[in-house]
Amino acid sequence: MIEAKLRQFHGLLFPTLTHLKQRKNTNKHLRPYKERETKPTFSLFRVCKEHKKNMRDLIYLLWINHRLKVMMVMMMFVSWRCVLGLENINPIFFDEGLSHLFGEANLIRSPDDRSVRLLLDKYTGSGFISSNMYQHGFFSSLIKLPGAYTAGLVVAFYTSNGDVFVKNHDELDIEFLGNVEGKPWRFQTNMYGNGSTNRGREERYRLWFDPSKEFHRYSILWNPTKIIFWVDDVPIREIIRKEEMKGDYPQKPMSLYATIWDASSWATSGGKFGVDYAFSPFVSEFKDVALDGCNVSDSFPNNNNNNTVGYNYINCSASDQDLMTSDYSTISPKQAAAMRRFRERYMYYSYCYDTVRYAVPPPECVIVTAEKDRFRDTGRLKFGGSHRARKRRKRNRSTPVVSADQ
Repeated sequence: MIEAKLRQFHGLLFPTLTHLKQRKNTNKHLRPYKERETKPTFSLFRVCKEHKKNMRDLIYLLWINHRLKVMMVMMMFVSWRCVLGLENINPIFFDEGLSHLFGEANLIRSPDDRSVRLLLDKYTGSGFISSNMYQHGFFSSLIKLPGAYTAGLVVAFYTSNGDVFVKNHDELDIEFLGNVEGKPWRFQTNMYGNGSTNRGREERYRLWFDPSKEFHRYSILWNPTKIIFWVDDVPIREIIRKEEMKGDYPQKPMSLYATIWDASSWATSGGKFGVDYAFSPFVSEFKDVALDGCNVSDSFPNNNNNNTVGYNYINCSASDQDLMTSDYSTISPKQAAAMRRFRERYMYYSYCYDTVRYAVPPPECVIVTAEKDRFRDTGRLKFGGSHRARKRRKRNRSTPVVSADQ
């Protein structure tokens, strides 16, 4: 009965074009000319008058219709998560896989143990580390950065084995660089392999949103063949392993780190602006941290800082296969287009185009002509980018311009 009433009232409140056309064409030649030209109109008052006795049912059915719309939105959200592969991200509790690194008084865990706040004050910064080391993995977290004046500040989310391999460590970085009040956060990604700190491979970018207003997910995929840095559902950088890279591609087990610290000497305008502790404490928030990879801590040697034998005998083939076939290791055509848009509009330095630093680009560099034309030989943008790009950004300022859904 309810379904019948819903169809009845839905037909009255939202008549279809076909229904209106049928009503218009009924006895078309018997009606005066002006009446035939008049478009059919709909009056809510007429509906209420004709169905006065059923108004209570109408309100109830409209309420059901509203609930259905809410359910549809929820279903669309679930579908969105499936498309992005986010259903495969399994957040952990802090005690389940993380531990305090430094600045214990400035590390505040939530009551549900799902999130943690890292603080920087005039006494110390803070940080946490994964309890285990991983031979390849997917490392991800929702992160919210401090607001207002953040010059000289660095918030880092990265993997490293520098505590174990002191002289030939590997590292994958996402580092957020603070700025003076009123200017946006910037961030950089980097890769080191086998202690190749003299061959840094950093890229620097801006974001298409304010990372201090709400949480966004930042992720690092590292498998035997590629590295992908993600911001939400957008891949912003992909490094395909080449044989010519040799040891420069990270190959040894790493831990996950998250830190906040004072980098006044270089983080903002080359050290021109430092941390102002009048704005402290600076608070960064991490929640729903995910670790997915081959845990090698139980069999990995930790008594010799440069032992390069033990990890070579750890069998991670099953885990590696999962990492290489997962959703976040594959870039769809839409995501590839989103990555291209991001790099065209928001990347302002790339080592691949820094011919002063590297006369011959490193082997993993893929030179894109459209990108290269925008950079000087120092790898930095020419005059901050093209006029066309600036006009486009201004025109689309109210809406995100980078999304895998575009």
